Amino acid sequence: MQTIDKPITNSDHNLFDGSIHRRKTRPVKIGNVTIGGNNPVVVQSMINEDTLDVDASVAAIRRLHEIGCEIVRVTVPSLAHAKAVGEIKAKLEQTYQPVPLVADVHHNGMKIALEVAKHVDKVRINPGLYVFEKPKNDRIEYSDTEFNDIGDKIRETLEPLVISLRDQGKAMRIGVNHGSLAERMLFTYGDTPQGMVESAIEFIKICESLDFRNLIISMKASRVAVMLSAYRLMVKRMDELGMDYPLHLGVTEAGDGEYGRIKSTAGIGTLLADGIGDTIRVSLTEAPEKEIPVCYSILQALGLRKTMVEYVACPSCGRTLFNLEEVLHKVREATKHLTGLDIAVMGCIVNGPGEMADADYGYVGKQPGFISLYRGKEEIKKVPETEGVTELINLIKADGRWVEP
Repeated sequence: MQTIDKPITNSDHNLFDGSIHRRKTRPVKIGNVTIGGNNPVVVQSMINEDTLDVDASVAAIRRLHEIGCEIVRVTVPSLAHAKAVGEIKAKLEQTYQPVPLVADVHHNGMKIALEVAKHVDKVRINPGLYVFEKPKNDRIEYSDTEFNDIGDKIRETLEPLVISLRDQGKAMRIGVNHGSLAERMLFTYGDTPQGMVESAIEFIKICESLDFRNLIISMKASRVAVMLSAYRLMVKRMDELGMDYPLHLGVTEAGDGEYGRIKSTAGIGTLLADGIGDTIRVSLTEAPEKEIPVCYSILQALGLRKTMVEYVACPSCGRTLFNLEEVLHKVREATKHLTGLDIAVMGCIVNGPGEMADADYGYVGKQPGFISLYRGKEEIKKVPETEGVTELINLIKADGRWVEP
């Protein structure tokens, strides 16, 4: 016979209450948005436009921001691009409103990063590319001296940027990519999540030594299993070191279409469900605007953001008393502009009240030709099927929860 070693406590019950208990992280301000702390998970994306084209970049940033993208990243491959970002930020403020901007800086980025730090709210650097290491074809290992010499060079080039961001009250993302680990990390740790984590820790420690902690960390990979391992190991190492930096989640180069969305959801959603992650980006080979609905759908499905109507619908079967797919479409089209509601569409009484118990409103087929409308668990009225959607809207209006599209 099985026995329980200890009694179940109230804290144990919290593990099974259906909610996600997020990892505690420090709040980091990015313009007028805060990542981490008790703040909602933040949605990000990146424009495709050449940053030198100021007008096109402003228009692209505005399009993203207007549909719910809270932080926008721009690529900054040269000093000219860095200066153009200043024009972009100014034009956004003149013609639209301030939008939190992140500059993406890669190869040999010190001069570029220092310039663009004047204009953006956060600078993203890639530890694998920030200081160039010239590969040696005959190399078989890195000596401790070589390893440390490059570490000293990294500190020398990173320090001015850290001081600039620190003194301006701005932020940095230390964005490690599995596909671009520095050569010395590859030789020391292999092409592994451990190499990714140690690469990030090296940069974090430099920042901390300069009293700079406005940091966001990311550990992206194109393979979901690698991405999951890297983030989980990063959390473990940060916990060991007493670090509480927020994490930016993403599966890099996820591709397009249905599979790109599934791949991103598998990685991002798995970590969020474990309480890991403070900001997300879904990286699709599509227009950036297509990324935002996926982000919000992931967050909505996990109960982390309530930005749309949650539709609960049974899969249909032989008991269904109406065309469920058609009716769900009609209900969705009539109510999709609302926020914060749960609406259940159930084809028969078997799946009705029980399965939709947590919904705000229910639309249930109880007998042929008629619809039963529910508020929570209470049946409010029975109406002809032809009037079902109209009467559902009237019920929502009667409760004061309706807004016009």
